[in-house]
Amino acid sequence: MTITICGSISSTPKIKEVSDKLLAMGHKTYLPYTSLKIINGEMTMEEYLHEKEKNGDGAFRKIKEDLIKRYYNFIKESDAIIVLNIDKNGIKNYIGGNVFLEMGFAHVLSKKIYLYNNLPDIIYLDELKAMQPIIINGDLSKII
Repeated sequence: MTITICGSISSTPKIKEVSDKLLAMGHKTYLPYTSLKIINGEMTMEEYLHEKEKNGDGAFRKIKEDLIKRYYNFIKESDAIIVLNIDKNGIKNYIGGNVFLEMGFAHVLSKKIYLYNNLPDIIYLDELKAMQPIIINGDLSKII
């Protein structure tokens, strides 16, 4: 199975851990562009954060590298996505804007959507539920 991993850049260590486990299980994975650069040693988390601060927000890299369209194409080529909804910014099981968008892409493309943790209690909870994600509570063996 080909699986696109979705998650915040701050979750890069977990993204690598989950990717390694999925690869060992025989799956192919696509990773977020910036996380992959950090994992491959092409950039550090500190450099990413400095660039983000210097440019005022994270849109610079998203525009420069056309990351939203690039990730849409990964999702289109995948069988499923897994959302690594890890606690962030004081929100349990956080799902941010980009990941919400990626879940929407997967839903419209009729791809399976796996959530690593339970749904967060956020303003767009109804929309998240409507996409009918499969909650695996960290158990990657539930990805079928």
